[in-house]
Amino acid sequence: MSEVTAILLAAGLSRRMGAKNKLLLPIGGTPMVRHVALTYLAAIDGPLTVVTGFEADEIAAALQGLDVRLAHNDAFDSGQPSSVAAGLAVAPVADILLIGLADQPYLSAADITALIEFHRSADEARITIPMEGERRGNPIVVPHTLRTRLLENPDRPGCMSFTRHYPEHVQCAPMNAAGFYDDIDTPEEFRALVASLAEATC
Repeated sequence: MSEVTAILLAAGLSRRMGAKNKLLLPIGGTPMVRHVALTYLAAIDGPLTVVTGFEADEIAAALQGLDVRLAHNDAFDSGQPSSVAAGLAVAPVADILLIGLADQPYLSAADITALIEFHRSADEARITIPMEGERRGNPIVVPHTLRTRLLENPDRPGCMSFTRHYPEHVQCAPMNAAGFYDDIDTPEEFRALVASLAEATC
């Protein structure tokens, strides 16, 4: 059994980006979804499961050649809980499971590693959520013992409902890295990302 595996949610409709699917926009010449997948693969020792939905064929093509397994969510337009359920249905067993978002290109492998290390140094039987003040970030860390409980409510499967109803099973990780909290939803946010990358290479 692997120590750490992950589910990456990449099924959304990308409505706020306009005509373009944000996950296919280039980050240094690499589609965003591939960029984020590579970040996760650099930080975990088990397989990465990517949940597809909207423009699934294009997302799969962007991930070609990577060591990932795909899980298609037929109900992707119903929202994130159904995508979490689709990922949980096929993700392999591991000591801990990360559940993250494919639109967080500021996240680094070092950020993910720091979150995993916090989880291991705290209460490993709880779900670990990165927090900065009142901001709740992603990915979250789910121990093996709680994985099946995320599917207890068939109407609202996944992390949000479970962690809100059972706070005794949750612990907060004080993480300051912007990558946990900043995602890319709009053309303006994408332009800011491109500008920040250009500054970093100057």
